Amino acid sequence: MPSETDGGVIPGKRALDPHRLFPADPASRSLAADLYDSIRHLPIVSPHGHTDPRWFAEDKPFPDPAQLFVVPDHYVFRMLRSQGIELADLGVQRIDDSPSETDSRRIWRIFAENFHLFRATPSRLWLKHSFQEVFGWTKRLSAETTDDAYDHIAECLARPEFRPRALFERFNIEVIATTESPLDDLAWHRQIRDSDWTGRVITAYRPDPVIDPEFEGFAANVEQFGALAGEDATTWQGYLNAHLVRRAYFKSFGATSSDHGHPTARTENLSPADAETLFQKALKGTCSAEEADAFRGHMLTEMASMSLQDGLVMQIHPGSFRNHSLKTFQEFGRDKGFDIPTRTDYVRALKPLLDAVGLERELSIILFTLDESVYARELAPLAGAYPTLKLGPAWWFHDSAEGMRRYREMTTETAGFYNTVGFNDDTRAFCSIPARHDVARRVDCAYLADLVITGRLDEDEAYEVAQDLTYRLAKQAYKL
Repeated sequence: MPSETDGGVIPGKRALDPHRLFPADPASRSLAADLYDSIRHLPIVSPHGHTDPRWFAEDKPFPDPAQLFVVPDHYVFRMLRSQGIELADLGVQRIDDSPSETDSRRIWRIFAENFHLFRATPSRLWLKHSFQEVFGWTKRLSAETTDDAYDHIAECLARPEFRPRALFERFNIEVIATTESPLDDLAWHRQIRDSDWTGRVITAYRPDPVIDPEFEGFAANVEQFGALAGEDATTWQGYLNAHLVRRAYFKSFGATSSDHGHPTARTENLSPADAETLFQKALKGTCSAEEADAFRGHMLTEMASMSLQDGLVMQIHPGSFRNHSLKTFQEFGRDKGFDIPTRTDYVRALKPLLDAVGLERELSIILFTLDESVYARELAPLAGAYPTLKLGPAWWFHDSAEGMRRYREMTTETAGFYNTVGFNDDTRAFCSIPARHDVARRVDCAYLADLVITGRLDEDEAYEVAQDLTYRLAKQAYKL
């Protein structure tokens, strides 16, 4: 049989199994396939992610295969780094602009020679889907096929139908949300809005740089924040007013949500005097770690109160020990593959916020986790009780077929389907978007088929739920 390293595919068999991720049991597999066929062509709703709005504003060709698949994708270079390959050799730029590899063909060769490292990972499935379904390349990537793959994909990228806007339309994306800092002027979103292109690309408000006292340059960020908002953000009331102004600005560019990536899910509901005291300490850089966490926690409650005013859906993404490798952070900066999941408490941590606003029907808070142990014990019971709360999908390290299945099994019994929000891809890797949504659709259909076969769901209901999980819930939850 052809091997992983000879570049071949098994004769007569597609690179991607059309029944991948469906149950092994014939009856369940057949029903899963039928359910999938009923939703596979629904539009993609991508309500949370990190694609670059500049791609859609300028609509320039992607530079080359390495710049598309390797350099920007922390899923890819994280695995390669774990095997001792230097980030600089993969084209990742250093903060001080000292030399990193610029030969994209050389970067691609390193990737191809080590493609076996991705066996059985979600990244492998996403990449194979992208290679085959987007670029029509079905061989196995390896040292022997590296030039063939590079040349084939590069030739495709030179054609108009592979530019960002054309791919957006080909992927059947109805709407995609990017994520921007409150210090962003949203110039690329303005350019998109002012163009004659009809693709819907919206922003989301991510205020971490001006909410987290431990974020680098916090005081300078707050000063810039105030200038952008026309407020004196060094005063407590001016700082809160600045958030309202910037949130309104983001809404003018289509934002329907805010996003909060805190180390913990801690919330507080402090008095104005105590909040202002912490804020002034944060500006001076004299907060202890405990005080910084308390301030972040209070600001989640403030953000929830603002959401009651302006209607932005609130997303909380806690539980990541960001930038765990100090050396990598100092050399390459944030988001370079060294964010690590931590244990996360929700029941006690969210209580101050929920005591304040948890029963407000007009407020929507979407909770995510990197700690799977809390799905059944904490998150599903919370979302199954509080009208404010919904559960985000299996996220980041658990954005896999196995992780999605575990998520459904541990949350459905208590929260049901309708306290969840469908799927979001949370990606910087544009060509992986249809692959990720395809995986989610297949896993959900497999789960629904098993429920029908085991007598826990009527078959006609399964078809309706499949539509909901694929399309309706995301649109509803994110007000799209």
